[in-house]
Amino acid sequence: MDFHLKNLFGRFHEQFGSGPGLGPGSGTCIMKVEGVVPSIIKLLYRTAASLYRTDPWKRLRPGHLFGVKVGKDSEWSGKKQPFPCVQFIGADGGDLALYMFRSESDAQKATKSRETVHDPNMEILRVTYEKETLMFPSHRRMIKSLSLEVSGTERFPVFDVVLCSATTGELLFRDPVLEELRFCYAVMRAMALVHPLLDEIKDGSGSPKWPQLVLFDPFIETVDVHWPPELGKTHDLVAVTVSHPPGQAYEDKDKPPITSGSAGSTPTKYAEPPREDGFHDGTTYNSNGGGGGGLRQCATCERELRGEHSLCCSSCRAILYCSGNCQRQHWKESHKHVCGLYKAMMEREEELAMKIFLFPCSVDHHCKWLESLGIHQKGMWRRKCSCYSNSPFGLLPSKAGAGPWDSWGGLEEEEYPEDAPFPSYIREGISSPILLSGWSEYYNLRSLPLSSPVADILSHPLTLYYIVTTLNIGSKNLLLSGKEVIVHYLGPEIELDWMPAFAEVGHLLNGVGNIQIIMVGLEVPANLSGTISGIGSRVRVNMVRGVYQEEVTYLPSPHVIVALNCGLDGYPSWVGGLDSIKSMGIPTFFTEQSELACANAKQVVRAAGLHITHPVTPNPFRSPVRNHGLSSNLPSYSNGFLLGVNT
Repeated sequence: MDFHLKNLFGRFHEQFGSGPGLGPGSGTCIMKVEGVVPSIIKLLYRTAASLYRTDPWKRLRPGHLFGVKVGKDSEWSGKKQPFPCVQFIGADGGDLALYMFRSESDAQKATKSRETVHDPNMEILRVTYEKETLMFPSHRRMIKSLSLEVSGTERFPVFDVVLCSATTGELLFRDPVLEELRFCYAVMRAMALVHPLLDEIKDGSGSPKWPQLVLFDPFIETVDVHWPPELGKTHDLVAVTVSHPPGQAYEDKDKPPITSGSAGSTPTKYAEPPREDGFHDGTTYNSNGGGGGGLRQCATCERELRGEHSLCCSSCRAILYCSGNCQRQHWKESHKHVCGLYKAMMEREEELAMKIFLFPCSVDHHCKWLESLGIHQKGMWRRKCSCYSNSPFGLLPSKAGAGPWDSWGGLEEEEYPEDAPFPSYIREGISSPILLSGWSEYYNLRSLPLSSPVADILSHPLTLYYIVTTLNIGSKNLLLSGKEVIVHYLGPEIELDWMPAFAEVGHLLNGVGNIQIIMVGLEVPANLSGTISGIGSRVRVNMVRGVYQEEVTYLPSPHVIVALNCGLDGYPSWVGGLDSIKSMGIPTFFTEQSELACANAKQVVRAAGLHITHPVTPNPFRSPVRNHGLSSNLPSYSNGFLLGVNT
């Protein structure tokens, strides 16, 4: 009897909801919408599935309201945004849905801790994820006839607009019009990209209505969303701005241009000028373990100084000086315009540090760091310091018959990945590529001790693998189908001596699909250009010496392009390379070492006429080893941050 009642209540909750929300679908069907063709329906279902896979309900509750702005107000009917406030429903029960409101005040009126209030004359555009078994027959027929993409386990989105009658209180449903579906598409695309970027407040205050409500730092981000031709827009891209809480605005203070790069669309905090007595004159600062006797440099006069005895800006702690006089001079000349930006970047130190590892993860003198681990001037580690700088990339001397032990610098056998497949890794009864989310998962799979420093080198191959299998859906689907993915890998340098580490990419494929990596750059040795080498049975590497824009016409068309630690603002040849990327329209991902480098990269990308469609995010496979600049304490990691275009 108990089992019967449990099933009965379970189906009741699925069908009628058990928490916030307005109940299941209403029988509306977007096939009836004027101007909607099957390609638009497939696009909407595909986009809804992509949003579902990001699992916003893991952290977001109805109390988390977001402001959204899609393009210009003048582009929409009535010269205003149709539904500028959104929330996610269903994390604690009830409908599993995305709700879009006509205004923030409407959202606040409707949102209670255990229900969604039926407020008269309030319209809500909904995307409700429903079990296929509980859907109306018209929806099931549409799903079957168009082979629409499923969201999660047997769930499909239902699009409708709901209105509460002012006279009877009854819920009235209608189909969205085409313009509302366009708006919904852009919102779903943008929310899938930006909601993972929210930073939780660790020591939040206040007493929210929802006991499990996580508090987030104020947030605003703008992403460029492609308008597909199905939606019939006259231009290709639209800027979508998402803010939390709604109404959060960019700081638009009157300030001179930032010569070292600005944050682009990333919101920044601008610090007030420190008082004269606030300078750290005669005070020391140790940059988070980065002392170690390494030489640093004054940002003003370039005088050499020791890291553990350098002075720093009292506000941002990011820039080093030899004296208070140099600090005051630098403040007046330029630093006062960027101090707030640098302070915000320094506040991310704790978030970016990978504290799971048990080896030293802060370096300002690479030789000493390598010596402390017993791997200095050994194997692939020779590229981590300047001792072999006279040896061209890709041509480090090697002894005959060298094996994995030699490549990994004589580390103990259990400290580096075995050059062999993962034992019996089968998912859902079938062999498939191993999908990874971060270093902890990888180290567990390989049974590596967290004292092993191999993540510092493996950051390159595993970042490539993460892009191909997680960030770029097209290449992931090809691999799942057992096909080959072609990657154009731009600007390789130290990676040319790390080919043994790239063997791990083939092992992670787990017997499914192949990857062809075409490395193109001026650092490819002339005697290696044109060669093809197999790294295991599933990865091939082609070497091409030259500038990408001059060589690309002779190369096989790629499915994805990557450029790691690319330094977009530091190489003039990127101008032509970005032109080629723009003309091809191929998904392209870049990594940079610091947020400041990302800010500069965004300027370069936009100057080339490209739009950032994958916003700047920390790379889960960044090297855990923090590097220090000559005059800067800004957090910097090899492959530290990801951004993308044409994605």
